[in-house]
Amino acid sequence: SPFRLRIERLRAVLEREQVHALLVPSADPHLSEYLPERWQAREWLSGFTGSMGTLVVTLKGAALFADSRYWVQAEAELASSGIDLVKIPTGNASFHLDWMARQVPAGQTVAVDGQVLGLAAAQLLKSALDRAGVLLRTDLDLVDAVWPERPGLPLQPVRPRAERPDRAS
Repeated sequence: SPFRLRIERLRAVLEREQVHALLVPSADPHLSEYLPERWQAREWLSGFTGSMGTLVVTLKGAALFADSRYWVQAEAELASSGIDLVKIPTGNASFHLDWMARQVPAGQTVAVDGQVLGLAAAQLLKSALDRAGVLLRTDLDLVDAVWPERPGLPLQPVRPRAERPDRAS
């Protein structure tokens, strides 16, 4: 599958950068609900098209974390990708943190594109990895190195939304 090849290319980049695992959240720099194409790296790498899910790629494996709303869809879309589905209890948004802390050896590094990590998520991630003796790098965008045709930044002008008269603020 193309996804298996993309993950293999990503692993080569991880090795080159001396990173043990890459965290790919479903997020953009604005923490938008609907992601512009440039920020759909999780979908591009895994083939999973659900709106919520977290991908972690390590030197040896890959896992997609999704709650029960997406289990059937994820199992179908991940088939033949080499990516394991990790079924998370609904509402447990930090499940992948504990998994990473167990999978990544102490002294190794986890990378995530710091642009797509909200402050609260970054603090949770850092404290989970700190406890496990794992380093965190937020200064790398490793997806760029494996996604040559990655869409550019959105260029549409930003406009204020008109107030709706029927909504009292």
